[in-house]
Amino acid sequence: MNTLTRPRPYRNYVYGYPHKTAYRPLAPQRPPLRELWAAEPKDALSLYAHIPFCEYRCGFCNLFTRVGAPGELTTRYLDALERQARAVREALGDGPVRFAAAAFGGGTPTYLTAAELARLCDIAELRMGADLRGIPLSVETSPTTATADRLTVLAERGATRVSIGVQSFVDAEARSAVRPQRRAEVEAALERIRAADIPILNIDLIYGIDGQTERTWRTSLDAALAWRPEELYLYPLYVRPLTGLGKHGADADAEWDEQRLRLYAAGRDHLLANGYEQRSMRMFRRADAPAEGPEDYACQIDGMIGLGCGARSYTAGLHYSFDYAVETREVRGIIDTYTGTTDFTRAEVGFRMDADETRRRHLLQSLLQADGMDLASYRDRFGAHPDAHFPTELREFADLGWLEYGPDRLRLTPEGLAYSDALGPRLFSPAVHAAMTAYEPK
Repeated sequence: MNTLTRPRPYRNYVYGYPHKTAYRPLAPQRPPLRELWAAEPKDALSLYAHIPFCEYRCGFCNLFTRVGAPGELTTRYLDALERQARAVREALGDGPVRFAAAAFGGGTPTYLTAAELARLCDIAELRMGADLRGIPLSVETSPTTATADRLTVLAERGATRVSIGVQSFVDAEARSAVRPQRRAEVEAALERIRAADIPILNIDLIYGIDGQTERTWRTSLDAALAWRPEELYLYPLYVRPLTGLGKHGADADAEWDEQRLRLYAAGRDHLLANGYEQRSMRMFRRADAPAEGPEDYACQIDGMIGLGCGARSYTAGLHYSFDYAVETREVRGIIDTYTGTTDFTRAEVGFRMDADETRRRHLLQSLLQADGMDLASYRDRFGAHPDAHFPTELREFADLGWLEYGPDRLRLTPEGLAYSDALGPRLFSPAVHAAMTAYEPK
């Protein structure tokens, strides 16, 4: 029986595999980081620093973040981040370590002051050894925190990309998404970002907001295009448990699915007509935008070092992090625990990767890109065509018109890209599905 005959298009936003709700405590034998990283390639790592603070919490947000940082909390947090960086760098050993990319995310990294952002860069450079001026550095920001002094620090320290969460240029839609901002504030922030001469500007927009129409969606798209951003991300609105909108009982029904599919198609077509190339369901890049980064970095293979209590780290055998939560009290407790931690030499919470999970991750991260998956690279790594490992899933995708086979690549069709959030979860393993189902939101 074809389980995807009438799929719901928006099941899970797949931004990493396995999802953190599949992670579990690694006690009683928490593995030492030195052992985890001993045999890992260290010539093209990525570095991610997580700053879990925001000036307010959007109604749709289920990220690990808290509103505000009373007292000296940001100082204590950066103190802990530096302790963690020292421990992680020591665990990587005495041999050469090279970072090919870096990112500061959150939360809102620019919630930090300019001086604190400079300190964050120092931690990345002096403690971890990342050459921020020589590699791509992406930083997330918000309209109210994208101030001139903060942007100056980021530009001077090597930031190549700034991503700003706008979501909507229509004030009524921003209010509907529980996002207290005005278009004038957004435009002023974009002007400051452009004045900072950071090479790549990304603007995030959301479709599926209550009251949004194709006309108002076009208003936001055109307002964003006026700034000629190098990248645009178009996100479908999700309503999750324990979020502001979730508390109001909004349901993802068939009518809402149709609205989001319709707005997605309108946004995609409008961007393609205006000189953008589609890189994934969500990402669109201006055709003449500058190069993205080094050619030797591949997210399907290379490891990631995560600093901060919401960051993930990836080795071949284990993905690990700290505890995960959405509810305000739980998030605050985890942050307090993190800032009080002195021993960062062991992994706390994670998911062990076996051969099947590694294949699934590679397939997911490749197939959900518009360019698809190079069959030769998959065969070189795993010894077979992906049909040998995923015959049922790939055949279903092809039968639905979501997947096309070429001589050298597997590639999603335009409809397949539109249904990425239904297709992705179909590739989750039974173990990951079970762990995510058993996870109790907190």
